[in-house]
Amino acid sequence: MPRPIARVLTLLELLQSGGLRTVAELADRLGVDERTVRRYADHLIDLDVPVESVRGRYGGYRLAPGYRLPPLMLTDDEALAVLLGLAAGRRGGLTAATDTAAETAAAKIRRVLPERLRRRLDAVLGSLAFTAPPPGAPAAPRAPVLLAIADAVRHHRPVWIRYTAADGRGGDRTLHPYGLVAHAGKWYVTGVDPAIGEDRMFRLDRVAEARTLPGSFEPPAGADPVRRVLEGLATAPYRHRVTLRIQGTAEQIHTRLPADVAIVTEIPSRPPSPPWSRVELRVERLGWLPGVLASLDLPFVIERPDELRDLVAALADRLARAARA
Repeated sequence: MPRPIARVLTLLELLQSGGLRTVAELADRLGVDERTVRRYADHLIDLDVPVESVRGRYGGYRLAPGYRLPPLMLTDDEALAVLLGLAAGRRGGLTAATDTAAETAAAKIRRVLPERLRRRLDAVLGSLAFTAPPPGAPAAPRAPVLLAIADAVRHHRPVWIRYTAADGRGGDRTLHPYGLVAHAGKWYVTGVDPAIGEDRMFRLDRVAEARTLPGSFEPPAGADPVRRVLEGLATAPYRHRVTLRIQGTAEQIHTRLPADVAIVTEIPSRPPSPPWSRVELRVERLGWLPGVLASLDLPFVIERPDELRDLVAALADRLARAARA
């Protein structure tokens, strides 16, 4: 594409982002002088693009309100980024609504690409493989639910939701939402239930309906939605509650026991004493823990339950017999 034409299209992209752009700003972004910017704007006007000129000290160019923008024109890198993003989003449960929406979006993009570029991108997507599937089936939220809650988060507005819990019980809730978190193929919203004043966390795929409510709220300083989700998953009610002391830092322990599985609290110590940490887990099964503790290769003390001690001892006996054999 000749450089002047490419710069005219770049000017259109800049104006498409909305608002008033000064001539000086556009000249700097395009790498040309201000006179050339005006000439490029005239080219767009000749193509029936309604570019408005605003005079004055802070004048510049903008697109007329309500103008229906032409189809996007993507470079090779941009097209690849969009299609890979759609593929990865479907894989990780990060696309809202259904897989159909991601498929139709990708199909529309591919349809308008030049044949040469389409073949190259198909080669990439056809040869792409993921190392491991996400745990369980991705649980995508409904698009209207995601958009309504995201708007409430951004503008600090209460939101009403219709929610179905894991046990099948349904009900209506009001939430002051602090943030959205995508984790392990699922979407979560965290916040406070103003009726009871308690922190809450909801899976968005279990929200059937959501709408913002009048009013506003002020999120507390230091609110951390990611930490809230990870701690919520780590402390969810399970069959066994495990407490350990491990000689190591939180960073070392999280290499084998991630934050959504274990809560790690470092125990204060004075050098040269080695650091110890208290580790708490809630698990449905204990059978996998002895192997993980062995892989940490760090001294540890089991505080509870006694059943875990028996499993660790049994693993040690099996390893010792295998070594002797």
